[in-house]
Order: sequence, then structure tokens, then C-alpha cells
Amino acid sequence: MPIVRVALDMPLPTLFDYVLADGASAMPGQRVIVPFGRKQVVGVVMECAADSELAAERIKRVVRVLDEIPPLPAELLTLLRFCSDYYHHPLGATVLSALPVRLRSSEPVTFKEALQYTLSVSGRTLDLSLLPKRKIVQHRILSALQAGALSAAQLRALSPSALTALKALVQAGWVETCALAVMPASFTFNNAHTLTTAQQQAVDAVTQSNSYGCFLLHGITGSGKTEIYVHLMNHVLRQGGQVLLLVPEINLTPQLENYFRSRFPDAELVSLHSGLSDGARTQNWLRAQSGLARIVLGTRLAVFAPLPQLALVIVDEEHDASFKQQDGLRYSARDVAIFRANQRGVPIVLGSATPSLESYYNAQTGRYHLLRLTERALAAAKLPTVRCINTSNTFMQHGISEQLLTALEQCLQRGEQSLVFINRRGYAPVLMCTACGWLSDCPNCAGKLVLHLQDRCLRCHHCGHQARVPHACPSCGNADLQPVGIGTQRVESALQEHFPKARILRVDRDSTRNKGTWNAMRQQIHDEAVDILVGTQILAKGHDFPNLTLVGVLNPDSALYSGDFRASEKLFAQLAQVAGRAGRADKPGEVLIQTAFPGHPLFSALREHDYDRWAKNLLAERQSAGFPPFVYQVMLRAEGKQQAGVYAFLQQAREAATTLAMPVEVYGVVPAAMPRRANYIRAQLLVQCVTRKPLQQFLRAWRPFLDALPAQKLRWSLDIDPLEF
Repeated sequence: MPIVRVALDMPLPTLFDYVLADGASAMPGQRVIVPFGRKQVVGVVMECAADSELAAERIKRVVRVLDEIPPLPAELLTLLRFCSDYYHHPLGATVLSALPVRLRSSEPVTFKEALQYTLSVSGRTLDLSLLPKRKIVQHRILSALQAGALSAAQLRALSPSALTALKALVQAGWVETCALAVMPASFTFNNAHTLTTAQQQAVDAVTQSNSYGCFLLHGITGSGKTEIYVHLMNHVLRQGGQVLLLVPEINLTPQLENYFRSRFPDAELVSLHSGLSDGARTQNWLRAQSGLARIVLGTRLAVFAPLPQLALVIVDEEHDASFKQQDGLRYSARDVAIFRANQRGVPIVLGSATPSLESYYNAQTGRYHLLRLTERALAAAKLPTVRCINTSNTFMQHGISEQLLTALEQCLQRGEQSLVFINRRGYAPVLMCTACGWLSDCPNCAGKLVLHLQDRCLRCHHCGHQARVPHACPSCGNADLQPVGIGTQRVESALQEHFPKARILRVDRDSTRNKGTWNAMRQQIHDEAVDILVGTQILAKGHDFPNLTLVGVLNPDSALYSGDFRASEKLFAQLAQVAGRAGRADKPGEVLIQTAFPGHPLFSALREHDYDRWAKNLLAERQSAGFPPFVYQVMLRAEGKQQAGVYAFLQQAREAATTLAMPVEVYGVVPAAMPRRANYIRAQLLVQCVTRKPLQQFLRAWRPFLDALPAQKLRWSLDIDPLEF
């Protein structure tokens, strides 16, 4: 009887043999329901075999073959095998984690015919002036449909409440539904911009590549990297190919969706990210698999989307740490995308104004092709002037200097927008007693409870623990409790007090928690209904606000003396990105950075907009210290309720590593950067090697020792190419 080897979502490094019922057939990539223990689970067939090492009576029967959708392609199964092998994660857990949630369940999945909306006969003759002016969204939808039929996703992009307004228009008989047209033979391309010479050279370099090539597109902020993406997409679409575009943040997908749809109105575009419902994500995944979706835009998990005609991969903001998964399969979507492009034999473009040092080093050594954009795409747009304000000899009000307040005042008078950037949400990082020095420590973590004044609570940003703000010090009873430090809420409050007539908008994870809020906020900013933005890194990248001319940066210094060797690299990228929001149109931009170290080389490089000088300095430091990209690393992490158990496990793992006597460096067991989180004690062990291959050979030899160690009361994981220390 035919045997199938099935990948199951289990923490075991093996496939499971099952037998097919008489007359049944299955092929690799097909989903099946199989018995496991006392329950039935969904798995994916990885191999078909004639026999098994198990005795025939021990092999259980496949309950059902799920054949309502095509099997996963062999190319994708190969990619998932690579990820399992390279990141040392169980194959079954790797394969299942790459599927949408709906496909991991036994629920039947049907490929729904996509609908689009068009004006009815009465809708085409409707006089829009007769519609009440307060029906703004209905006006917007009817105007958009006059240009042609649109999908629900395209209409939803017009407004968060578009579907409610659409329902009313359908009921009124002005809008009707019809099946989405079959993929057009050719695509309309709205060529809105003439490429600069540098942009055209970059496009030509990629399009002339008939096979795999990794291109690092290093362009300053505002240099038109997105326009290059558009022209590359146009080239691929005309040849019948599909494009995969990865972005680091969900917040960037709606605006990019709208932009690409405006440039390619006929090409079907789908998005894949965790903000979608399970049903929507599954349907988008199926449209990608069928080849109907020509452009797939998504966050890191989209790198595993099945794309039968994949011809181009683009990774925007390639340096961003969000591309690295921090639990489960700890993969880097950027690195997996490079492997996938190589596997497929197609070009991949990594775009960034501040490339990661690893990518920059690969470009310098010839492994990647370096494409440069050194000027802004708009001739009238110049790079902003960057100045540092020395906080050591400056009077501050709630963490804001007089110079910055004056600049904000002048910006308001000119009718221009400004952004005050501080990468800490809440009102203040900690609450302190002025009498005994009590601090608002988190009871579960080695961190502090952050004061959120509007919610009247103290909240831990690591484990989520919340407590009410005490009326008096829990230690000594003193009623004088003071907030120490500043967060976005405190800055917002201080600016409202200083500029009572200004329209101030705070953008952070707290204010954008509800669905649709960020889209509405972004529309407010574009409509110039906001004067001063106060925000975190949500605002730092990918946004184009033409009237924003001033950026103020508060409290960036903590990264300069961090224990993380990547901290200054991340800080430079963050500041360069946020500085790039200023002066993107014809108005000059200015960036004011408040720092106690204005003479630091990082700020000197920022003032000169000289990424190359800063990167070369960092590379020299990394080489002398023996850090990536000159070595390859793996981190063994462990956490548990008992400190002794955690350290005993890691110490035994270290002894096993040294016993193997392989050409790797094994460091000592140390506490994690946050040694206690959510009541778990955390520690780690670092192993590194100057080349990748011996490190992988070591890991294959070490892994069986780790699996054999007693670890009942703790959790452990291997993190290959770790970003967090």
C-alpha cells in the first residue's frame, strides 16, 4: 500500500509515515487529515514512498486527502526544507507555519470568485450635486467608479468606512456588482513620472539581468526608490511575470497598495499581512497561488506565498529588523527572499537609504550589485539641514529645548507641518517617589512600568502587566510621586500647553490600536488638518508628507551607550529615516536633534548625510572586534521559572559544544539583556564562526545533544544570525 511521509506541526525533527486507503492517491504538497494520538490533525505530504521502516500494523491510515485546492508547488517545499535545515527548526512546524491559518484546519476551503463594483445605469446618470454634502465617502466612491470598475479592496482604500457607504449605494441602486474580469492580456501603466538618469540606469541594470542577481539599491530618502520599483514591475508584468514586494510594517501596506493600484489599474494586487482576517488572507494567498494576483505585497510571512510565475522580488527597507521573526521559526525574510530569488533564477532588489551593514559589506565585496541614488527625485527637493542642540547647556521644558520650540513656532506661522520624534510611548518611562526613591518596577520583569496618564495606569511594555497609578508611594506613603523621563503622551501634553491653537496629532502604538485609525490619521496629515505630529518609529519611514518641513528628535542618546553592538547602526538608520520626512517637496527641510553628544561621529555623519563614511567606520570597528558581518553567529536562548535549571541547561549545552572540538568559538553563559520577563528567568549562550559552513556543520552535530538534555521545565531555542542580544 502507498506510504506518504507527512509534515505535522509538532516540535519533532521528523516526518510521519501514513498509509493511503485503497484507491486513494496523494502527491507531495497536498494537505491531508491524519490521526495523531487521540486527535486528527492537518499535515502536508512531503514525500511518497513504496515502503516504511515501521511495521505495517503500526502505520496509521490517512483519514482524508484535502484536494479542494492545488498542492503546494515543489519549489515552495524545497524552500521550506531549506529554512528548516538552515534555521534548525522542525520541518513540520516550518511547513505549517508558512500556510494561512485557514489552511492549517480541516475546514473546507473554496476559491471565491472575486467581485468588483461598477456604476449601474441609474448611477451613471446620477447628478452628484443632488447627494447631501455630508455623504463624503459616498461622493468619493461614486467619483472613483466613474473612471471604471473597482474591487472591494480598492474601494476600501478610499476610506475606513467605505464598505458601509458602498452597501448604501448598492441598496439605492446606483452601484452593482459583477465578476472580476479575467486577467487582461495587457496592463495599463500610468507613467506619471519621467525617470532621472540615475533611476533609469538602476532600472536598466536590473531588467538586463536574465537570471539571478542581488541588487542593493542604496538611495537617499526621497530619491525615488518606489518609482524604480514601479518601472521594474511594469517590465515584469508585460512579460507575464509576478512580483513579490516585501515591506517591514503593516502600516506601510495600505498606502503602497493605493499607489501601485493607481499606477497599474488593470493588474490584480493582493496583500498578505497579519492585519487581514483569516478568510481574506486565505483568499489572497489562493489568488497568488493561482497566478491571478500579479503583484503580491506583504510583510515577512509573504515570502512563503506560492507564486508560479515569480519573476522579480523586491525587499523595501531591507535593513529593518522587522524582517526577522523573533519566535517559532526565527527566519530573516530578507535572507529567505534572496535564497528564493536564487532558487528561481530571478533578480532581487534590496532597497534602503541606510542599508544593513551585512548588505553594504556584500555590495562592497562584489557579492551584490550596488545601485546608487545620490539626489532626490524632485529637482526642487533638497536634503534637509541637520543641526544638533546640545542638551548639556540648554534649558528644557518637559524634555523640549527652547530652540526646538522656537522652530516649531516659526513652522506654525509659515503654515507648514512639523514632526516631533521620540521613540517611547506613554507619558513617562517611570514613576518615582521623591522621598525614598521608589520606582515603578514591573513585578514580572526586570523592567519598569511606564506611566500612561490618559488611561490612569502603569503598563509594562514587555509583558503587558497593568496597575493603577498609586495615590501615594507604596514604600513610604509619600504623596509626591513624580514622572521621570518623557514619552509621546507627555510631549503631546507639553506642546498642547505651549501651542494651544495648534492641531496636534499623536501617532504611536497606543493611538493606532483600533483598526482603520492609522488610515484616517494619514488622511488627516495629507489633508493638512494637522500642524504638529508627535510620534514613534511608525512615522519614521516610507511616508511622504509634502508640507512637512521640520523634524525634531528627542532623547536619542541611549543607543550610544547600549550593550547591543548594533545599537548605533539602528540609531543612524532610524534618524536618517525620520530626517528624510522633512523637505520632500519644494520647501526646504530642517532637522533638529537634541543630544548631549553633538560631537559624536554618528551625528557628524548625519549632518553631512554621509552614510558611506559612517558605514566604513562601523565596519572597521566590527572587523577589529570580531562581529558580523565578519563572523556568523548563533544564539542558544533558554528561559524558565527556576534560575538554577536555566543556567544548568545552558552550561551542559556549552560543555557539549566544547566537547565536539569543532572550529567555532563558544562563549560563556550570560543573562539575557532583559534577564527576567513575564516571571521567566532568561539567559543565553553565543557561538560564532568566521565562515558559515563550519557553523552549520557544528549545529547539525550539536542539535542531537540539545534535544537529549533534560528540559522539562524550561523553553529553549536556537536563533541563527540573531539580531537581538
